[in-house]
Amino acid sequence: MPDSAHRVAIAERAARAGGAVARETFRGDLAVETKANKNDVVTATDRDAQAQVVTTVREEFPDDPFFCEEELVARSGPETAESEPTAVSSVPEAGPAWVVDPIDGTANFVRGLRIWTTSVAATVDGETVGAATYMPSMGDLYASGPETATRDGTTLSVSERTDPETFVVTPVGWWDLDDRAEFGRLCTAVGERFGDMRRIGSFQATLAFVADGAIEGVVCPTPTHPWDTLAGVHLVRQAGGTVTDLEGARWTADSPGLVASNGEAHSELLAAANAALE
Repeated sequence: MPDSAHRVAIAERAARAGGAVARETFRGDLAVETKANKNDVVTATDRDAQAQVVTTVREEFPDDPFFCEEELVARSGPETAESEPTAVSSVPEAGPAWVVDPIDGTANFVRGLRIWTTSVAATVDGETVGAATYMPSMGDLYASGPETATRDGTTLSVSERTDPETFVVTPVGWWDLDDRAEFGRLCTAVGERFGDMRRIGSFQATLAFVADGAIEGVVCPTPTHPWDTLAGVHLVRQAGGTVTDLEGARWTADSPGLVASNGEAHSELLAAANAALE
């Protein structure tokens, strides 16, 4: 099996394994902690699911480093490799790495809402070569390889809509309570240009829905994290969509914002995203 195909297969296996751990406590008794602010939440399940993803990947790629949302801690037990997994603080420009978000949409998870994901991206020399986004409470697995994008084995394609007035567009990002004016401008810009608007609560799920043709666009004028975006961006591109920065250049992990679409009326999406920054 070619190396890239192997990495896609392991991304799928790891996302399923981590998601299964998270699903065990979904709608259960959770101890919820906060990180950067009172709405930035994390649970022990996030850490346990991430540890399972890491363990699963290391069964096939024991020497690869990881870039994870939560602190990297190996699972204890006989299945754990003797050496500790290597953590990196950014996507390496050379060599392989795995970018992991054990629960993307933790706020949904702790509220008992079903839209949350376990997402795993395999990168080589800074580029995503394969990824998987698993929605454990819904049963869907989105995966993308060098030339494919699928949901549960069915080939995906972005929406064919061309009229912005029929688009569903999703503003993504987070603003503190004292900086909500920017968010308000973004919602106004989307509402003025497009047919409808959604807030999904999971960046990776939102991008998966663009790849699936359910949503026409995503606008995020704020900086993003690779664990929130890499898997979904690869999925959208492999499904025929477009992902750029706020200027319309090809999006990369260090771009200050993100605009994803079905490739139609992308300039309108860019205008909406930039209107929030005025």
